Amino acid sequence: MESRRACVTPVEFCGRLAVVSVNGWAVDGSGPADWVLPEDVLRDAPTYTPKPSELADLELLVSGAYTPLTGFLGSADLIALRRTGRLADGTTWPVPVTLEVPRTLAEQLDVTNPLRRVLILADLEGAPVAALDATELYPGRKTTLGVAGPVRRLGDGGHGAFRRMRRTPAEVRGSLPPGRILGVIADRPLHRPQLAQIARAARTLAAHLVVLVPVDGPGPDGLAPEALVRCVLAARDRMPASTIVALPLPHHEGDDIRDAMLRTRVAAAYGVTHLLASSESMLSGGGLRVLVPRELAYDGRDGQWRSLDDIPPRHRRLPLTVAEIEDHLDRGTILPEWHTPPAVARELARARPPRRQRGLVVFFTGLSGSGKSTMATGLSDALLETGERSVTLLDGDIVRRHLSAGLTFSAEDRDTNIRRIGWVAAEVGRHGGVAICCPIAPFRDSRAAARQFAHNAGAGFVLVHVATPLEECERRDRKGLYAKARAGLIKGMTGIDDPYEEPLDAEVTIDTTDLSQGEAVTTVLRYLGSNGWLDPRPIP
Repeated sequence: MESRRACVTPVEFCGRLAVVSVNGWAVDGSGPADWVLPEDVLRDAPTYTPKPSELADLELLVSGAYTPLTGFLGSADLIALRRTGRLADGTTWPVPVTLEVPRTLAEQLDVTNPLRRVLILADLEGAPVAALDATELYPGRKTTLGVAGPVRRLGDGGHGAFRRMRRTPAEVRGSLPPGRILGVIADRPLHRPQLAQIARAARTLAAHLVVLVPVDGPGPDGLAPEALVRCVLAARDRMPASTIVALPLPHHEGDDIRDAMLRTRVAAAYGVTHLLASSESMLSGGGLRVLVPRELAYDGRDGQWRSLDDIPPRHRRLPLTVAEIEDHLDRGTILPEWHTPPAVARELARARPPRRQRGLVVFFTGLSGSGKSTMATGLSDALLETGERSVTLLDGDIVRRHLSAGLTFSAEDRDTNIRRIGWVAAEVGRHGGVAICCPIAPFRDSRAAARQFAHNAGAGFVLVHVATPLEECERRDRKGLYAKARAGLIKGMTGIDDPYEEPLDAEVTIDTTDLSQGEAVTTVLRYLGSNGWLDPRPIP
């Protein structure tokens, strides 16, 4: 299985490989077979920035967390994995770990020539982080090829918040005490019930605690990875003796069970002997025993967390649900101390301020002439008059002149335009502002990407579908575009010869046929007010 070979050779890639440098970066030299390649090979090698999930896999590969894998899998392994759940050599492994690159870039690699098959992998800022020895190219999606082969780290592993906590498995194992090691994957903040479960398990096993905090992206509750780490650190004084590690744990296409099996393998690489289950899909594997914690409740008699069955019903208080926690944060009320340690509650309040102070993207979509720009301008004016929120208006025509100048109205460029608008709007929301957008945005995938940008930035997202019928839009036709399209003078007019995919997930739907601007804007204001995004006040 070539993608897992520990020894590849540069002119036969044999012996030691120590990369001289590439733009000042050098291999760390910690691998069993470090590369020795001429500097001009590295300088001339193509560079590619993988997707975030692929970068997470890359970090786990070069750190040794994916042992026994040392690189991205090839076609033989992928076929065997689909058929048997094992790699081609019989090794059990739960998920495909793959890299796809644009076909035009992959074709620059010559897998038969060790000096022309090196691919430099860069992080999202373009800094080289690893080198891949491409031993195989195989069909990917329509415009991509899969690239298989071993990888080696370049440089010091990059930078970022809490980088000091992104330790390798070897570093962590070397610092652990002898005996049992209890592992916990903290993909959500640790409240008192979880802390009580951890303390009970550690005490029963007489184990040292290792807390693994996923930091490859927002958690299941939308919390930014940096905020999640701060919340876990805020609970540290309520844990037994512990080691806290930040690491990426990407989600792979497939089912939750396979992802849970992968997390078990990664935990084992960090020295964990017993893993406290965080979901029903957690399975034993990788030499670990998975512990299913007992359901706890708060005992009102003495303020302790005990097994649910050990507390009389009238003294029993169940943990807050995720929805109840989010409701507290959305309304700006303090999480109760019986449920959440004050230090954790403060970090959560900082990371998820109440909705009336949190960033928000209001995204209008609809046909040309539907009234979305008029409504967006009216909403912006109304918010500016109250002064309660910082407002940025991203009007479609203005964006086309400044942010997306040079883009055409092809489907691909339209998608790019909406993604650019969505990214800028999310950054406005990240810093607590309200971004109001009003492009046509005809494609569901583009709108979903804009929503995801906002979610990743910790901002809210409200999709307003201005569902004015085509006939009414044509009757208005302020810019004369429909008339030109009907006459065949212009092509690609949404609603005429280009499709508009109606939203299935709009928070607000408005037909402006029989509404004045004021009435339409009031409808949106009422929605924002009733859902906590604005201070409640009388709306005319």
